[in-house]
Amino acid sequence: MSSPAKPTPADAAKPSNFIRQAIEADLEKGTHAQRMWGGQPGDGPSHAAGALDPARIRTRFPPEPNGYLHIGHAKSIWLNFSLAQEYGGVCHLRFDDTNPEKEEQEYVDSIRDMVRWLGWDHHFADDPARPGVKQPHEYFASDYFDFMYRAAEYLIEAGHAYVDEQTPEQMRATRGDFGTPGTNSPFRDRSPADNLARFREMRDGQHADGAMVLRAKIDMASPNINLRDPTIYRIRRATHHNTGDKWCIYPMYTYAHPIEDALEQITHSICTLEFEDQRPFYDWLLERLIEGGLLKAPPPRQYEFARLNLTYVITSKRKLAQLVNEKKVSGWDDPRMPTIVGLRRRGYTPEAIQLFAERIGVTKSDSWIDYSTLDGCLREDLENKAHRGMAVLDPVKLVLTNWAEVFGSDAYTEDCTQPALPHSAIAEGQTPPPDRVFKIGKDVWIEREDFEEVPPKGYKRLFPGNVVRLKGGYVIECTGCAKDADGKVTEVHAKVIAGTKSGTPGADSVKAKAAITWVGAADGVSAEVRLYDHLFTDPQPDAGGKNFLDALNPDSLKVVTAVVEPSLAAAKPDQKFQFERHGYFVADRADHGVGGKVVFNRVTGLKDGWGK
Repeated sequence: MSSPAKPTPADAAKPSNFIRQAIEADLEKGTHAQRMWGGQPGDGPSHAAGALDPARIRTRFPPEPNGYLHIGHAKSIWLNFSLAQEYGGVCHLRFDDTNPEKEEQEYVDSIRDMVRWLGWDHHFADDPARPGVKQPHEYFASDYFDFMYRAAEYLIEAGHAYVDEQTPEQMRATRGDFGTPGTNSPFRDRSPADNLARFREMRDGQHADGAMVLRAKIDMASPNINLRDPTIYRIRRATHHNTGDKWCIYPMYTYAHPIEDALEQITHSICTLEFEDQRPFYDWLLERLIEGGLLKAPPPRQYEFARLNLTYVITSKRKLAQLVNEKKVSGWDDPRMPTIVGLRRRGYTPEAIQLFAERIGVTKSDSWIDYSTLDGCLREDLENKAHRGMAVLDPVKLVLTNWAEVFGSDAYTEDCTQPALPHSAIAEGQTPPPDRVFKIGKDVWIEREDFEEVPPKGYKRLFPGNVVRLKGGYVIECTGCAKDADGKVTEVHAKVIAGTKSGTPGADSVKAKAAITWVGAADGVSAEVRLYDHLFTDPQPDAGGKNFLDALNPDSLKVVTAVVEPSLAAAKPDQKFQFERHGYFVADRADHGVGGKVVFNRVTGLKDGWGK
């Protein structure tokens, strides 16, 4: 069998990191060329066994289906799938469903959808010719429960595991700490036959939940506490989303994970740094099962990289669930949440998230990434893709008082046009999108901040006597305003200067000091605009034992009634735009268009403004 192709020159130009170096060294040495799964028929990934190629690089993304994926998972998804793709291998989507009390089909479906949305659907797309048939590179830990149970019996018979009947409190007390070795359980030296009988009683439901556990027998004096006889099976009566009520004992994640990797012939098991101390147990378990002939060498190798720490964000599933359950946010897909469903609804793109992951790179050192880096990647992605449009977020009416004098009627309107994308965004040979068309008339809407009766120094927009251009329309001269009884401006007044419309020969006949955005009263559409900002005011809201709820930003969401040009009102859910001058916005995927409602979410500004 031939080895996978070496990376192309373009691939080789990518920034190197320790994981790439390890993969390239393994390919050079042919480390995994003869690697084969050693289980019995039916133990492993039988639905895909014929597709497994021992010579190929194999990675995996193994989320537990007990919640929604977040931005940290997005980095892991990118790393595992892109490395497999780059080196001609495959990446498995594996659901580590070993904890039935917290896992639900809802989470399985959401994880699958988000991985596909991020661009990796070709690895495990549905087969329309075989509805419901699992595809080659999608797996469940629960598919291997039979093998895991048999492996546990082997460990017992070989003297590498025992049933412990201490209470959880007793086990904690005898485990020791970093300065004190652990104490052997009084059940540690029971015979393999007795342990096997007890373990089968656990399997058969003869004991209560928590009454006993199966522990690996390693070294209670080990300086690595994870090797002090870790628990590998516990009794847990709970209906499993995949296996139903077949089992009342379930393997621990640290026991299941290396077995899953081995059965799926994973070559490079890439984890975050918190699993570094678990690697010795990972290696110990696989060595024991290879010794017993249940698996074949070489075993998978675990590599650890630094997890993503992003400012103004928390990624603890428990804390994210608390935000949802206590209704601090509207749900898992709230656009302020760092969940991938939240980022998608906020308006982030798969391309921006991938660019972000590539840009921050892969290291073994923990560090904090400023949120502005993510927003910068989004701006970079949308700059030449997001259609432009004008929206007025804090509208006040501008009345062109001489409109009838110039055009013969107050009811007269005229079409204005502007490009949907700037000319610089159109690639050579590419057909530009149709121009936006909107109407100008006697009354238009402008931003309230674009008028000052007494302007501050350097102010170039509307004030009595000043001349500005209505972008895409005419040059106007401000003449004053009208106010209500409280002194609030209710209308701004100006005169239109004939013959100065943009795109006409007289457009430059009058020099305007500024151009302002506007929306015509004749065809402007009312819209709900949700102005999102960071959910927290503290860049590290849960670091150092802080109560993250104390850092909630009271201004993380402001809802305004805006007026938008007709091209924006025709948007489809999830369509992204650049609101000229305001930033990037997306038509809300859940609410936009429902009952005729027009709803936009702010994704980010045109430049980073949070630091200011």
